[in-house]
Amino acid sequence: MTRAPHASCDVLITGASGYVGRRLTVALLERGHRVRALTRAASTARIPQGATSVIGDALSVDSVTGALNAGDTVVHLVGTPHPNPSKAKQFQEVDLVSIRATVEAAKRVPPRHLVYVSVAQPAPVMKAFIEARSAGEAMIRNAGLTATILRPWYILGPGHWWAVALVPMYKIAEMLLSLRASAQRLGLVTIRQMVDALVTAVENPPAQGTVRIVEVPEIKNSG
Repeated sequence: MTRAPHASCDVLITGASGYVGRRLTVALLERGHRVRALTRAASTARIPQGATSVIGDALSVDSVTGALNAGDTVVHLVGTPHPNPSKAKQFQEVDLVSIRATVEAAKRVPPRHLVYVSVAQPAPVMKAFIEARSAGEAMIRNAGLTATILRPWYILGPGHWWAVALVPMYKIAEMLLSLRASAQRLGLVTIRQMVDALVTAVENPPAQGTVRIVEVPEIKNSG
């Protein structure tokens, strides 16, 4: 894949040691961006070589503020791994608290651009997860930040292949006019597509003070 020329930028990632974060960090470094990873001391070994580890707590406003430099692009990836309906408490205590910390830090030290991974919505399941991520989106809007919000539903990749079994059902739904829009909005994306979409978001911020929403069909076509 060939991408258009771009200016390198300073990127702070929360959640850089995770499923998406490690791959995104590598992709950004390969593109010549300067990457810092806010991480707990115990997770520094999981941060890809070439990124700078900043020891801290993504759930703490003060910690995120200390890691943030004015003009950074911030990519917020902290969240509950393998979300499912039984983890409603974690969505409130991790997902919601962490994005609140990032937004409050951004009010103190204005970033150039905030990139937030939310979730596709509306949907008939995962109500507590969607509520937490929707609340995060509202915080971003209310703060007046320049932001890109990506809304995947499920990201296929190593350790996350079970949903491949649903592909035939998606294809049938997309052929039915009454279900097509929902099937597309709640479609499956690959980890490569997700990383490509995040790189595209980092390199192409929206107009100052605006929030751009990237839904599943656009995630699939990124890069």
